[in-house]
Amino acid sequence: MKRRLFLKAAGIGAAATTIAAPAIAQSMPEIRWRCASSFPKSLDTIYGAAEIAAKRVAAATDNKFQIRVFAAGEIVPGLQVVDAVQAGTVECGHTANYYYVGKDPTFAFDTAIPFGLNGRQQNAWMFHGGGLELMREFFKDYNCYNIPCGNTGCQMGGWFRKEIKTTKDLEGLKFRIGGFAGQVLAKLGVVAQQLAGGDIYPALEKGTIDAAEWVGPYDDEKLGFNKVAKYYYYPGWWEGGPQLSMMVNTAQWNQLPKHYQAVLEAACGDANTWMVSKYDAVNPAALRRLVAGGAVLRPFSREIMEACLKAANELYAETSAKNPKFKKVYDSWVKFRDEQLLWWRVAENTFDGFMGSASANKKL
Repeated sequence: MKRRLFLKAAGIGAAATTIAAPAIAQSMPEIRWRCASSFPKSLDTIYGAAEIAAKRVAAATDNKFQIRVFAAGEIVPGLQVVDAVQAGTVECGHTANYYYVGKDPTFAFDTAIPFGLNGRQQNAWMFHGGGLELMREFFKDYNCYNIPCGNTGCQMGGWFRKEIKTTKDLEGLKFRIGGFAGQVLAKLGVVAQQLAGGDIYPALEKGTIDAAEWVGPYDDEKLGFNKVAKYYYYPGWWEGGPQLSMMVNTAQWNQLPKHYQAVLEAACGDANTWMVSKYDAVNPAALRRLVAGGAVLRPFSREIMEACLKAANELYAETSAKNPKFKKVYDSWVKFRDEQLLWWRVAENTFDGFMGSASANKKL
């Protein structure tokens, strides 16, 4: 009797296994996506974040979900990634959304705006300050779903052929600069131009532009800017903590199985941490090499910084008055920024300032 019951139970178990196997297989469909990057492969960190995300996705799904990353220009030019994602030309793209302020200045909040958040504060605003919800609401109009996927940390102010001592030196300066900052500097007479990373060196070498900013020492050295411009300014006040994003076509996102969605978001989170930590690790040595090779480090003067801050605040007021989408995000963002600055003054800045001073005075 017990033997018959056991065999019956075993039969039921075998049948259940037979039924369950196809269900498991169906829950892990094979999906192949293309990701258009805004960056050249030679910039292994800013381009590499998308590859890190793709590798994590493949590993977590037993290679069932694969994303192939294409460098700028391989499918679309670097500054047309959002257009390609919106149109469905590619399923996703890795980019800095402040490249698209010509469509709407609200795009810039997803990356950075002048005198804004540092990298940690950007993460805090996005994940705990309402930023992600606000930006996803905005991006619905562009048929995109955004996922934070990288941050460079505070950037340098760029390479200049001549010294920039006062605001007078900015008048008529042809400057490659990304995002909303070009409109700020235009108020001070700068002729701002937005170029993709791979196009900057030829323009600077030929004199089409007088100055250019990109990211920081590690990337700038790779791009060779020190060979055609001598003065290296800091800080990049327009990019205190610029975020990169994985932009996903909305229809493709909605069709993606829920567990694949979770995997992709987790993979982008990993890439977000990977990028900023990589830049922090490699920038110091790169800066030493650049200075040893003849680069002349210069801080922007207080006069220039104050004038740029005034111009930025004027621009924000003007834009908010005529663009309700921008105003909605800005009102949330600026309140969060001001609270963060109060906190930073208490602990972070005090600690960093002391450590910097101690290092400069050879006390460490």
